[in-house]
Amino acid sequence: MELELFTTFGTGSLKDQFHQIITFTEDQGMEDYVVNIYPEMSFETLEGFGGAITDSAAYVYSLMDEEQKKQLIEKYFSPQKMNYGIVRIHMDSCDFSTEMYEAMSDEKDTELVSFDFKRTEKYIIPMLEDAQKAAGKPLELMLSPWSPPAFMKTNGQRKYGGSLKPEYRKMWASYICRYIKEFTDRGYKVKRISLQNEAKAVQTWDSCVYTSAQEKEFLRDFMYPALKEHGLEDVEIFIWDHNKERVYEKARDIIDDETKNMVAGIAFHWYSGDHFESLDLIKNRFPDKKMILSESCIEYCKFGADDSIKNALRLSHEIIGDLNHGMTAFYDWNILLDEKGGPNHVGNFCHAPFLYDTVQKKLLPQLILQHFEHFSHYLVSGSVRVGHSKYTESIDVTTYKRPDESLILVLLNKNDSSIPVNIRLNGQLAQIMLFPESITTCIIKAAS
Repeated sequence: MELELFTTFGTGSLKDQFHQIITFTEDQGMEDYVVNIYPEMSFETLEGFGGAITDSAAYVYSLMDEEQKKQLIEKYFSPQKMNYGIVRIHMDSCDFSTEMYEAMSDEKDTELVSFDFKRTEKYIIPMLEDAQKAAGKPLELMLSPWSPPAFMKTNGQRKYGGSLKPEYRKMWASYICRYIKEFTDRGYKVKRISLQNEAKAVQTWDSCVYTSAQEKEFLRDFMYPALKEHGLEDVEIFIWDHNKERVYEKARDIIDDETKNMVAGIAFHWYSGDHFESLDLIKNRFPDKKMILSESCIEYCKFGADDSIKNALRLSHEIIGDLNHGMTAFYDWNILLDEKGGPNHVGNFCHAPFLYDTVQKKLLPQLILQHFEHFSHYLVSGSVRVGHSKYTESIDVTTYKRPDESLILVLLNKNDSSIPVNIRLNGQLAQIMLFPESITTCIIKAAS
């Protein structure tokens, strides 16, 4: 039995890539530096990895030449590379749009006759089309609203929070269904929606606040019936779509005997910290509900743009922790931004795996791109998480069995020194060394 490993460390350049093949030997009773793998203990099935095609990402994409576009799209969506299969897209504008916009602004148009999809078609659809071609299969879309149209809200504007006026709940549910239909009519598969992005946030950009009671009522009495009315009952509904520190509470307060069959799962973000235990609480109380990370990125206002290594380690730690506590799908935020971390119509700049220097006309792959590939390329859709134990908190580990029966281990060393690991599986042992501040993926092929 052999183990093949791939490591990224340092800046992620070619000189910072390491590849090795190690032969297992018989375990002579090793007790130290051990990571155990238990394939017979299986848990949830992974749907896959992906990212968000925002208006900003797609606008930057439109500035690139054809060779640069091909490099980026194939890196993300080709099955031979990062193998992204899921995409998140905002309905109407969000902060990562070049401007604020909405598909309809006429409060008297109850039939949505004036609904106009052209703003989404301008940048997002061309990038999505290229992505689907590179994937060679239908991509599965998640659609999320940042705000209803201004006239539907208590504050009369898209930004600064506000809430959905009760008299517009039916119209807003139809509006969301219209967005789904616009994508499906163009041949795209909409797998899921969330009811509201960041339902607690009052932002200087597109935002809308729901209490748990408001979200539950909108789900039960308006959104779920609207999906059925429009023949869209196969589209999954996800609640919350905000940070993890309240994710269990929101699931507890929204899911009950009336709504449990309406809710496919809970979406969450990472910006308020680990809170992995919250996912355990959801899994224990609602074992049939999916848990997905619908957004994560390095916000420059929190972490700055300079320390690429620490930032990559932060996000990889988050992914491994969420996987180990029940996450079944991961969506990165913007898959492309400009050299400033934008454009963003309110200056809320963030990092992305690909940046594009709009002055020098250069595509700039970032270290986090290589980290994400350690997950998305090897942990394919249909992989099942299996049991493991590790000897130290200095490393993060997750383990999966792929559909081809091979085992995948992803190991993260967050420390500035090397760490030894003895991988123990079925009475066999493989000794490896984890480089400082590195991420390593190991492949153990099924015995022939």
